[in-house]
Amino acid sequence: MGEPVAFRCVSCGREYEPWSVDYTCPRCGPRAGTLEVIYDYKSLGRRLTPASFAETRRPSLWRYEELLPTGVEHAVSLRAGWTPTYACRTLAAELGLSALWVKDDSLNPTASYKDRATAVAVAAARKLGREACSCASTGNAATSLAGFCASAGIPCHIFVPKDAPKPKVAQLIAFGALVFAVDGTYDQAFDLCSEASARFGWYNRSAAINPMNVEGKKTGALELWEQLEGKIPDYVLVPVGDGSVISGIAKGFSELVWLGLAERTPKVYGVQASGAAAIAHAFQRHLRGDPILPADEPAETLADSIKVGKPRDVVKAVRYVAATGGGFVTVEDEEILAAGQALPRRIGVFAEPAAAAAYAGLLSLLRSGVIPEGATAAVFITGSGLKDPEGVLRGLPGPTVIPPELQAVERALSQ
Repeated sequence: MGEPVAFRCVSCGREYEPWSVDYTCPRCGPRAGTLEVIYDYKSLGRRLTPASFAETRRPSLWRYEELLPTGVEHAVSLRAGWTPTYACRTLAAELGLSALWVKDDSLNPTASYKDRATAVAVAAARKLGREACSCASTGNAATSLAGFCASAGIPCHIFVPKDAPKPKVAQLIAFGALVFAVDGTYDQAFDLCSEASARFGWYNRSAAINPMNVEGKKTGALELWEQLEGKIPDYVLVPVGDGSVISGIAKGFSELVWLGLAERTPKVYGVQASGAAAIAHAFQRHLRGDPILPADEPAETLADSIKVGKPRDVVKAVRYVAATGGGFVTVEDEEILAAGQALPRRIGVFAEPAAAAAYAGLLSLLRSGVIPEGATAAVFITGSGLKDPEGVLRGLPGPTVIPPELQAVERALSQ
């Protein structure tokens, strides 16, 4: 493993001894004091090469153990990471791009990108000797933790809004988690989870407050770079809710530069629903020179996984994205629906609405000219359409019902 040299607050810059603080900076608090894990990049850069990761022969994110805070000896048996990257040549040509890649993380064990964070967080819990874990989530992070805790044999306590999609709740129950369906918003579930975790001593995996999350999530960027044989796309599109996924992906690309393994980062763009765009608004204020402050706005979108009005990783997301030269774009729910219905038909990837938002963002940036003709781009698909099939299929016709007769098939085809 990479042996962190410090846990550093993204707001005040204060550094803490590794593992001396579980979650956030005591000085800045949970909203502004998220911690980043710091490594000795100079030393790592002397021994890591493009071949180093392949030489591990691990088809999982643990091939990047040298850049992770805890070692594979604490990992559970479930495989997270090393998901496929698809080259979409026909679609790229139609969009005026010279290349388009789709990174499909719906093929993780619990069908979402959140498994990357959970793999590292559960390994950290085992390293620290914690006897139970907890999480607040709109669904994906919760089901991820439930699955990995089942593999680890650790009790799991989950807090979700009571309107979380039924398929996600079904996963939670199947994995044996104790599920609290909170009669309130995601943000209220998050606060309650934090209070309960402190009261009962559970290791809290919730987005943003646990620095292990970003460490797991950065591995998607490392994989994309490795799978593209060192090529760096011009633009990378990522759906954004709490800000933790995009923070991880942006950090992963930056680490490649710090290690001397890449010459530049892509321009990373976060995509938010227009009705739940707190981090996009914070980014615009940052561009005007205003301080990066915790955000709290109403949130309304059909894409439940990014329906977050009080995001916890605002400071990190804004700073990390700005460092890549990227930005944020907002899209309407209608654009998200259209993107979610286009992806499976055009490239065979079935994405939940929140994940499809990344593709909607790509189309928006192409229309506006932010992404120029001839550029290269990659889209991160962060969750399976099986997580929320009703949301994906909204507005589409159902199957054609016919009697068991060949003539009925002929009549249907003629119509």
